[in-house]
This record gives sequence, structure tokens and C-alpha cells, in this order.
Amino acid sequence: MNNKIGNVWVFIEQEGGKIADVSLELVCKGRELAQKLGVKTEALLLGNNVEKCVDTLYSYGCDTVYLIEDERLEPFTVLPYAKVIMDMIKAHHPNILLFGATMKGRELAPRVASEKLAGLTADCTDLQIDDFEDKVNKKNYTDKLMQIRPAFGGNIIATIVNTWDDPQMVTVREGVMKMDAPDPARKGELVRVKAELSDTDTVIKVIERVRQDKEVDLKGAQIIVAGGYGVGSKENFKLIRDLAEALGGEVGASRAAVDAGWISHDYQIGQTGVTVRPRLYICAGISGSIQHRAGMTESKKIIAINTDPDAPIFSVAHYAIVGDLNDVIPKMIKAFKAKA
Repeated sequence: MNNKIGNVWVFIEQEGGKIADVSLELVCKGRELAQKLGVKTEALLLGNNVEKCVDTLYSYGCDTVYLIEDERLEPFTVLPYAKVIMDMIKAHHPNILLFGATMKGRELAPRVASEKLAGLTADCTDLQIDDFEDKVNKKNYTDKLMQIRPAFGGNIIATIVNTWDDPQMVTVREGVMKMDAPDPARKGELVRVKAELSDTDTVIKVIERVRQDKEVDLKGAQIIVAGGYGVGSKENFKLIRDLAEALGGEVGASRAAVDAGWISHDYQIGQTGVTVRPRLYICAGISGSIQHRAGMTESKKIIAINTDPDAPIFSVAHYAIVGDLNDVIPKMIKAFKAKA
């Protein structure tokens, strides 16, 4: 292991002892980064009665799990979590710290970065290790974290490098990093840590929690039919639903369709929505902005329907249908039902 560079850390988000998928995705990505650097992949697991999560974290690639259990860490509030993580950073000096770009991660990561005076890049879609030449200050850096994300409304892809104090911190959107298959035989080291919390750190109390499940879970869908602004109206979205129903798939949407109020944000696919990798992705009336393509380009088969033969969506489609969705979709439904 490389003793000159700190280890790669992943903040493990959990709810009731169930690890969030994004945290397991980040463990897999963190292991890849750590191997490139020659360091360890380590997890920060905070909560109460969460030791049952440890073997799962080993199986996905953690060399070390720092377990901090305390009843004051449940339910999640940002102050005690930030205090514990800052204490851990001061004690162990990690090189990289990864958070999921979830509600918890987006609240916690900026507070830690601000306290540490470390850089933080939000909503990354890729992470790589590379050397960096700072031409302005005439400095060269080796083995820095390339923090890659769309910028300027998704019109460009920016690569951001943090030359502030370590750790190099990022939040990463759910679903963009591939989750590798776990290896139950893999084991690691468990390090128990006592939470040093004052009354000030626990001043916020949760009086009541109200939880509501999402209307749809697109991440695991094998067939998705997505509609965009070109669908024309909320009422016309019935065509998208009808095709999805005929194929036994789920309904998705572009940001433009969501912003128009035709469907809820739970169905949004893209940089500001969900990243999906279905076997079949059919999109109708979606022009194909870079934000949308970021969320669906890894689909096994992509069929795009659009009246514009130059629509960007056709650049990633395996099959392009230039035509009016009001004409094409009913014909697709009819053909599928006849074959079925």
C-alpha cells in the first residue's frame, strides 16, 4: 500500500440498517480508484445497531470499515454526523471522500467541506485518477482525482481538480457508477470508533418523520418507454403509458416533460433525474440533450422516435424512427399485440 497518499473513503448511507444502493456503487468505484493509487478502500458507517451491514461492505470491496454506533446518530441529523466525520478526517487524513448525491449527502458533504476548507464537486458522473498540470500557477500534480460532471446547464462536460486540502470530496449521483457483483468470501478489518458528541452537536431533535415511497423505481426496470416535450400535452402522455403497458415496461420522461407538469419528477431520466440501464429504452418526443443522454446511453438497445431527423437523440440510438409519435406508437402497439 502507498503510505504517502491517504486512503479512499466512502460515506455509507443507510436507513434502518439497509445500505443505500448509491453507497455500494461508490464502494465499487472507490475500490477502482484505490487500486489505481495503491491505497485502501475504507467505509464510514454511522448509525445505531448497524454492525450487520459490515459483511456486505466487505463483499463489495471495503478493506476497512470504521463503525461508529451511537443512539444519538439515529435518526440522521447533519450536525452529529458532520462532527464525527470531521474527527475521523483529522485522525486518519484520507485522500478522497465520496458521498452519494442524495438528500443526506447533499446536506452533509458541504458542511464537512466547509469545516475542513476542502474542495467539493457536486453531482459527478465520472471519476478518474490522472496527473494534472496547473498552467496558471505552474505546478504539476500526480495522481489527482479527476471530478467529471456536466456544467453550464449540461452544455459542456467539465473536469474539476481539487488542489485544496485533502480529502478531495465529491458527491455522485445515484446510478451513474456500476455496482459490481459482491464476493461473500472477501473480508476486511472492522475498526470501532466512539462518537465524541456534545450537547451542542445534538441540539437538533427529530420530532416526527413522514416518509413516502417513490411512485416508480426506474433503476431496476428492464424496459422503459420515455416521453419528452414533443409528446405535446399531459393528456397525450397516455400514448407513452399505453406502449409501456403493452411491452410490460415502465414509463419515463425527460426534464422538459417534468417541468411542463405532465408527469412527476420520480419519472425523470437524466443528469437531474435517474440514471437507467434497461435492456430496451424507447424514447418518443425527446430531442436528446446531453443531460438526458447522460442518464440512458448505457441502455442495451435504444429506439428513438422523433420528427426531426437531426435530433441529437439519434446519435446514441440503435434504431431511429423519423416520424410523428402519434402515428408511430399506435402502430408499434398494434404490431406488438399481433405478434404476442
